Amino acid sequence: MNSFIIPYKRYVDFGGRSDRKEFWYYFLFYLIVSAMLSVLDRAVFPSALDVDGDLLQPLTSIFAIGSLVPNISVSVRRLHDTGRSGWWALLWLIPIFGWLMLLIWFIQKGQPGLNAYGAAPSGSAAFDGDEASI
Repeated sequence: MNSFIIPYKRYVDFGGRSDRKEFWYYFLFYLIVSAMLSVLDRAVFPSALDVDGDLLQPLTSIFAIGSLVPNISVSVRRLHDTGRSGWWALLWLIPIFGWLMLLIWFIQKGQPGLNAYGAAPSGSAAFDGDEASI
């Protein structure tokens, strides 16, 4: 169940592979913590407005900056698990089309066994040899 912590432990590891479970648990953890920090920002800093009148969210911003490298690394490893280069993560810079392509690839099952980026992540169906679920 600690799959959401693994990307923080491997935050500078852009090699290897990450299975769907690790990626999506991390993504869910990131969304929940961001939402909680956003609510906390509004409660603690109710009048923190910038020049344009937009609400500043310092806690959410600090968390987002601190999670930037783990976000990129887990995305790159997830793409490696599907047999794609990590450079495809740059599709995130293309609105709608790039986001949809990455979403489709992140949802796909990883390649079973060994691929160009290493062995299947431990604990994944591909690693366990459970061919029926692949």
